[in-house]
Amino acid sequence: MRTDTHAGTLPAREHLLAEPAGRPVLDVVIPVHNEENDLERCVLRLHEHLTRTFPYSFRITVADNASTDRTPEVAARLARSMTELRMHRLELKGRGRALRTVWSHSDAPVLAYMDVDLSTDLNALLPLVAPLISGHSDLAIGSRLTRSSRVVRGPKREFISRAYNLILRGSLAARFSDAQCGFKAIRRDVAERLLPMVEDTGWFFDTELLVLAERAGLRIHEVPVDWVDDPDSTVHIVSTATEDLKGVWRVGRALAVGALPLDRLARPFGDDPRDGQLTGVPGGLARQLLGFCAVGVLSTLLYLALYSSFRAGAAPQLANAAALLLSAVANTAANRRLTFGVRGRERAMRHQAQGLVVFGIGLALTSGSLAALDAAAGNPSHGTELAVLIAANLAATVLRFLLFRAWVFPERRYTHDDMRYTR
Repeated sequence: MRTDTHAGTLPAREHLLAEPAGRPVLDVVIPVHNEENDLERCVLRLHEHLTRTFPYSFRITVADNASTDRTPEVAARLARSMTELRMHRLELKGRGRALRTVWSHSDAPVLAYMDVDLSTDLNALLPLVAPLISGHSDLAIGSRLTRSSRVVRGPKREFISRAYNLILRGSLAARFSDAQCGFKAIRRDVAERLLPMVEDTGWFFDTELLVLAERAGLRIHEVPVDWVDDPDSTVHIVSTATEDLKGVWRVGRALAVGALPLDRLARPFGDDPRDGQLTGVPGGLARQLLGFCAVGVLSTLLYLALYSSFRAGAAPQLANAAALLLSAVANTAANRRLTFGVRGRERAMRHQAQGLVVFGIGLALTSGSLAALDAAAGNPSHGTELAVLIAANLAATVLRFLLFRAWVFPERRYTHDDMRYTR
């Protein structure tokens, strides 16, 4: 997996203003391979639609993937007749390769692409890119699988599409609804950081892009689309599905071991208006408290389940220590990622070691509570033990949050010169 991204994190999103003359706001890429019959119809229809409905300047870029028919000639002829049209020739095939190449060299602040068959209704194009222009979102995708989408296609493709997205949800915890719809857009500042991390050059490119963006906490906007299947599609379903499953395994493994520096895609908390409404509260504290409480509830339930399981065959102190140790490791990992936004393998072992110190404090509190209960009641019931442990854990939780925030995961301190940070 590639990790050669730019230093620093993304700045807060801002509304994009109209660009100077000659520089478009939107660059729509059409990746093609041997599409001499459909290319002209697609370009003319898209150009007419953008000219009539799009309020900003635009460009259409035809990305030719090593076509061997008359596709390059058709694209060149159209480019001579339209000032808003450009052509980019690649000598190697691959939709992902085409998008990465054109997007990496484009000067437009919003980058989009669509399939040459124009299966998606073009009326969804402005709703697709509007959240990116306004600064509301980082990426936008068309979805054929929402309730308000209107789709015409055969049962075979419908089944494959839904099964693939179920696989993504189950294996990579993806929350977006449609990874494969050929109708997507991204802000250029996001693409500059995200594209170097995306390894695939074929059809899995879209999925990998979205999974990494979602794991990094970027905002993905979904637009319901009207979509009509192209009966003449040249996509080979079996080979594409095989490559997609290989990609799912590769990305899942990279995420599991923390091989990607996704923290470089994080946006500052100042991007969230909720943080600006709390006077006298350090930035991000409200969000961290919510995340910490959610993780705390889940880890407490895990702790109680483990304690009850271990208690069936072990003494109270041993059952408590084992349950608390396992739940503490899970708690530190979850808070590291979800509450304090730390990603990647850097300092992961150090954070776990510090988390174990915090665990030791919790163990002292809960073990001391059990010892005091045993001394006072002699042979307390299991329900009484659980009640005392819950109270002791609540006290330990407050101290755990303070130690996590101030010692284990201190806030990032940015320098204005180079946007590097220290902890």
